[in-house]
Amino acid sequence: MSLQVIKQRKRGFICVNAHPEGCRRNIGRQVEAIRQAVPKPFEGVKNALIIGASTGYGLASRIAAAWAFGAKTLGVFFERAPKEGSTATAGYYNTMAFHEQAREAALYAASLNGDAFSDDLKRQAAEIIRKDLAPLDLVIYSLASPRRIHPRTGQTHNAVLKPIGREFTSKTIDLNTEKVVPVTLEPAAENEIEDTVAVMGGDDWQLWMEMLASENLLACGARTVAYSYIGPEVTWPIYRDGTIGRAKLDLEKTARRLNTTFGSKLGLEAFVSVNKAVVTQASAAIPVVPLYLSVLPRVLKNNEQPIGQMRRLFVDFLAGGDQSLLVEPWRVRLDTAELSSDVQAGIARIWPVVTTENLYQQTDFTGFKRAFDNLFGFDVEGVDYSQSSETESSW
Repeated sequence: MSLQVIKQRKRGFICVNAHPEGCRRNIGRQVEAIRQAVPKPFEGVKNALIIGASTGYGLASRIAAAWAFGAKTLGVFFERAPKEGSTATAGYYNTMAFHEQAREAALYAASLNGDAFSDDLKRQAAEIIRKDLAPLDLVIYSLASPRRIHPRTGQTHNAVLKPIGREFTSKTIDLNTEKVVPVTLEPAAENEIEDTVAVMGGDDWQLWMEMLASENLLACGARTVAYSYIGPEVTWPIYRDGTIGRAKLDLEKTARRLNTTFGSKLGLEAFVSVNKAVVTQASAAIPVVPLYLSVLPRVLKNNEQPIGQMRRLFVDFLAGGDQSLLVEPWRVRLDTAELSSDVQAGIARIWPVVTTENLYQQTDFTGFKRAFDNLFGFDVEGVDYSQSSETESSW
């Protein structure tokens, strides 16, 4: 047992520690949100694999699968365990809290902490699925990583956040100084584009689905969903038209390819869900995006967080068959409110006038900071941060 008072330590968009009790409260509230929305679990998903299950949309997906459907879940992720007085990562504590909630609800939950890109971890997952979860009704692909070692070539690929074709100049928030500053990004080289696609595109999703199919671990009519983002015009040079956008296009191509390859054989349906912008560990690192995420709540009144959007995806679409969310046979859109003309017009009015001096008046930067801190279990309502917390528990 290791009890300690934990004070937040962060540098810009990086928080180097996490608070287990704060993470536990966050998970409890997300579970309760699904319980309130789904008094009686739906049928249709008995066994679910969530790749990238410890934070953000992947974590919300795991909670929705478990409490909206009563599904058995296997979560795959890469998180740092506590060590020598240092706390674990937030994703580690999130998973610990998820397992606590699942045990209380008599729900099966298994987790694998390791490199999801590797063949070894895929083999470990297959063994667990074959023993306890076969066949899978649902596979969620929500992996976010800056780096990938390709299991076939051994090559290391590093993703970059850059525009393509020409440099991009805009403004963002320096999270260290809390100043609105100009930012200029040089265009990506061709090898950087290729590396970003290798890390963040659909290749690993394809490898997972091929492995599951070859091992006969997919149910007839199984569904698989990967997550994407389009965003507003102000972010297009760095996102939709940049290296990340190129990777997301590859993800969409993969969805279509999976439908072609496995649709007739297994009745598999593959989707890409385009979600709205939210504060995540990944989004906070993208230039321009922190400022956009601070402006957005001022004009988007229903500023859904991941669990609210996953309620719509799992309850309205997967369980209820709401076809209004399906804009193409393979693409679900959960971002229509964010990208509506009136919301984007409101952002366009605010964006040019935001300065360091009026940042707190023109935007909800206070809310952005709170949401960012909440990701790591800090500034969570109801937590007494003067009290010691157990940092070395496991699931």
